[in-house]
Amino acid sequence: MGSERSTLASRLLVRFLSACLVIAAPLPASAQATKPGGIYRCEINGKRITSDRPIAECSDREQRLLNADGSVRMVIPPSMTADERAEAEARERAEQAERVARQDAIRRDRNLVARFPNEAAHQRAREAALDDVRNAVRISESRVKLLEAEHKKLDEEAEFYPAKPLPQKLKSSIDANEAAQAAQRSLIQNQQAEMVRINANYDAELEHLRQLWSGAPAGSIGAPSGPNSGPPLASGSRSARPQSTGKAIEAAASRSAPR
Repeated sequence: MGSERSTLASRLLVRFLSACLVIAAPLPASAQATKPGGIYRCEINGKRITSDRPIAECSDREQRLLNADGSVRMVIPPSMTADERAEAEARERAEQAERVARQDAIRRDRNLVARFPNEAAHQRAREAALDDVRNAVRISESRVKLLEAEHKKLDEEAEFYPAKPLPQKLKSSIDANEAAQAAQRSLIQNQQAEMVRINANYDAELEHLRQLWSGAPAGSIGAPSGPNSGPPLASGSRSARPQSTGKAIEAAASRSAPR
């Protein structure tokens, strides 16, 4: 009987001591880091200052937040000055703009490859863009021929006045014809320059596409400079700028046509 009581007392003592050890065990570092409160500490002119809240006098220098046992919970960097804050914000804006530009470049390249999976598709787009301007050139050239034929008739009429001033109506017709011819020839020069520009843009875009077709990551080779580098157009659509240019040239040619 006495032996059983001694054994029971020993078991109870062991359980009590185990519970005390669990209570006295230190909290894990993660638990300490989440505990509220703490001690703030910094130094000013070699003098240590402590407080239970952030120390205003040390806003321009590093502060340490300590746990109750004196261990460092975290280091608080100094507050930024107005100039430093402005510089940090400007840096953040620049980094954000760079991220956005990078995303845009990736999206543009993916759209470009989706629209032009091979060189044949890109060549068809080039020809479609050039067709508008070629048509405007043909219109201007045909109108120049008509104006030249009309001028020949006016010259024949002017031969009846070898030593006299030309009638005002005839003179005005000749002047208007010559002005119209000059306008049409100027249009032809502009149209030819436009074809050079279109080809140059498509050449640059083709070089960009060749790198993408060869496996270069989207957005890694700069922005394409061709006419199709913007958002994708609807299927079958032509490049917006060459088409509008061709229509504008044709409208200008119509205004210069002989009446």
